[in-house]
Amino acid sequence: MKFSRFIVKYRIAILLLALILLVPSLIGFINTRINYDMLTYLPQDMDTVKGQDILLNEFGKGAFSLIILEDMPDKDVSALRQQILDVDHVDTVLWYDSIADIAIPKELLPEKIYNVFNTKNATLMAVFFDSSTSAEETINAVDDIKNITDKKLFISGMSVMVSDLKNLCEEEEPIYVTIAVVLSCIAMMIFMDNWIAPFLFLIGIGFAVIYNMGTNFAFGEISYLTKALSSVLLLAVTMDYSIFLWHSYKEEKSKNTDKKEAMATAIKNTIISISGSSITTIAGFIALCFMSFTLGKDLGIVMAKGVIFGLISCITILPSLILVFDPILEKTDHKSIVPDTGKAAGALTKIYPVFLILFVALLVPSLYGYRKTNNEVYYELGESLPEDMEYVISTSKLTNDFKMGATHMILTDATLPDREEREMLERIGKVKGIKATLGLDSLIGPLVPVEMVPQSVKDVFENDKYQLTIIASEYNTASDAVNAQIDEINKIIKDYDKNAMIIGEAPCTKDLIETTDTDFKIVNIFSIAAIFVIILIVERSITLPVILVMVIELSIFINLGLAHFTGTSLPFIAPICISTIQLGATVDYAILMTTRYKKERAEHSKRDAIITALSTSIPSIIASALGLFAATFGVSIYSDVDMISSLCTLLARGALISMCCVILILPAMFMLFDKVICKTTLKMKSV
Repeated sequence: MKFSRFIVKYRIAILLLALILLVPSLIGFINTRINYDMLTYLPQDMDTVKGQDILLNEFGKGAFSLIILEDMPDKDVSALRQQILDVDHVDTVLWYDSIADIAIPKELLPEKIYNVFNTKNATLMAVFFDSSTSAEETINAVDDIKNITDKKLFISGMSVMVSDLKNLCEEEEPIYVTIAVVLSCIAMMIFMDNWIAPFLFLIGIGFAVIYNMGTNFAFGEISYLTKALSSVLLLAVTMDYSIFLWHSYKEEKSKNTDKKEAMATAIKNTIISISGSSITTIAGFIALCFMSFTLGKDLGIVMAKGVIFGLISCITILPSLILVFDPILEKTDHKSIVPDTGKAAGALTKIYPVFLILFVALLVPSLYGYRKTNNEVYYELGESLPEDMEYVISTSKLTNDFKMGATHMILTDATLPDREEREMLERIGKVKGIKATLGLDSLIGPLVPVEMVPQSVKDVFENDKYQLTIIASEYNTASDAVNAQIDEINKIIKDYDKNAMIIGEAPCTKDLIETTDTDFKIVNIFSIAAIFVIILIVERSITLPVILVMVIELSIFINLGLAHFTGTSLPFIAPICISTIQLGATVDYAILMTTRYKKERAEHSKRDAIITALSTSIPSIIASALGLFAATFGVSIYSDVDMISSLCTLLARGALISMCCVILILPAMFMLFDKVICKTTLKMKSV
């Protein structure tokens, strides 16, 4: 109680300190870099990642793009190439006039090479940048190229996708927060018993959100997904704490006329009641840190830190706000639309076998759908963008007009004999789906002496350590066909140089697929084990952790299984995140009911204890679940970024499914296993 009374006594000072701390937090928030390139989170020891570093460090080339020019005379294309070459951080621009005068017919190029780069009315230009794919310098250079002429340019490549994604997210992110705040506020105003309290909840959480975003400066950068989702998620998963404090304060105030003493007691009760639930939520996010694909670590650390800030805000800032505004709060009470739940609880426990049968009936099909969904996710990062984005349009045009999908690059030892290199490229050229192999020899053809090739072109393909070959594939990134193609190419190049590497977007994405497949299993096991142990310690029971985790896991199976049954393709990150976040965030509902059940069971019969636990928990569970639903559903409808929209859809749906499972199935489990629970729970008394 000393801590609680301290908060109550120094409530004004706490609010002033909270306001002062906003200043450095906002400065940190503004100066935290945002990373829009998902592939940078791959493990650094992979050949694809090492190869990208070699390309940048040894050749001075990082990002790579192809530009499509339509209905443009050769002399204008040549002039435009020079303009693009003059853009800051553009290292090399390869087109026909890079190796020959435009007065010489392009048909002198080897036929296969000519067909790769030309159609009847269009030509391709290859651009290398001297900075990495997602570097600010590259993004600025892409934007400059787009604005260099009033004629339509179609630019493909990862940097273009990053540029489009950045522009879209910066436009949408403020609206995400606005939607989440407005809808959460409306939901709480309706389902709670006060018109003003929800605004105070949001102000308290708002402090936590800003502190959390500001302290991200210590990491240097965070991913765009973390930035876009962390505020909405933090609002959603910590709203419970505010609701618990409010209900406790109202209950204590009805017993004690001294509102300060009532609040001190409420703070003490809240700390006890939310300690277990907050730890399980944190554990869910910490589980993401065990992914070798470090986007999980990025999101996990930020969200775990945010939950801690949310918890601190709930027991310091929010009580201070409630006490300051208490006179207004007393005048704005209203009757909640949630009816008396006593009769409903009695009816539900009376027909509990129905819900046990429902549990068994849902388990098999939902588990089947869940496993299918995990195998049906997509990895093509561009698929998360709307169809009218420049990157999507350019990529489609490249595929449809030039029959080109992914572009690979091969790095081999510079000492590899010419004969072996030609033999290697000849074998690669015969691999199914390869459109062309573009090395220095194949590019210039037999009619152009090597001595006539400009040094700038030679520098693209070779230096004293490495030789670079560009491979044009007909297959799209992340497809089964291109992954099989990469495996076959890898076997060929290792026959000639055991240290050879194949790099590019498609090889990186292939590594992403293999990495996240393993990550999913590891994160799932860790999150379930961690939350199981936490519940075991908090509830001091062997059976209760099993029951609680089973109920929430069923809701996760149903949630993700619905994606399969409705034919919805999800981004690869969605199942990993949802499995841990939904478990960590909504197991709170089950812990709340379980704690009350244990307390009541010491004084009442099995059925009476379960009815009381259910009836008293339903209002808080409904308010919390609808808060999570409201915070995420609006964003899922609004967002044009499928990566964000899909995650929010799953979170919104998962909140409702978990709510139903806890209210309907968990009490049935208590009814069935009551005797076992009493015997396997430490110091649990039963009458």
